[in-house]
Amino acid sequence: MSSPHLAGAVGEPRKRSLFTLIGDVPGLITQLIRDELEQLKQEILGKLKHAGIGVGLLVGAGAFLFFAIGVLVAAAILGLATVLPAWASALIVGGGLLVISVVLVLVGVANLRKGAPAPTQTIKSVKQDVNAIKGIGKRAKP
Repeated sequence: MSSPHLAGAVGEPRKRSLFTLIGDVPGLITQLIRDELEQLKQEILGKLKHAGIGVGLLVGAGAFLFFAIGVLVAAAILGLATVLPAWASALIVGGGLLVISVVLVLVGVANLRKGAPAPTQTIKSVKQDVNAIKGIGKRAKP
């Protein structure tokens, strides 16, 4: 006599008892939690990477702004001291540095917004898992 949970013929799926299936649930839930935590970790690392790039760009913009202020101060001094083309060139250089600073600030802020540390994908996945366990819907394959 064969066991009720073994396959009867080649290629036939093996049948398991209800108690075996229930016994597998804690292991499946544990694996699900591990997978969700790994997904959370990967998502947060990706978002922190974008935030780091944004902060780096903002620091670069601050450095250019520091030099731009120095150039503009020098241009104002030259402009007041004498009315010659030297101060006009200093204003052009200062204006160029300001344009670079503005571009870096805009790109940095965009990267910070992109890397907001809210794990939206993991939250969505956990909600799908809870619904699947409740029997409300099917869990989508990633």
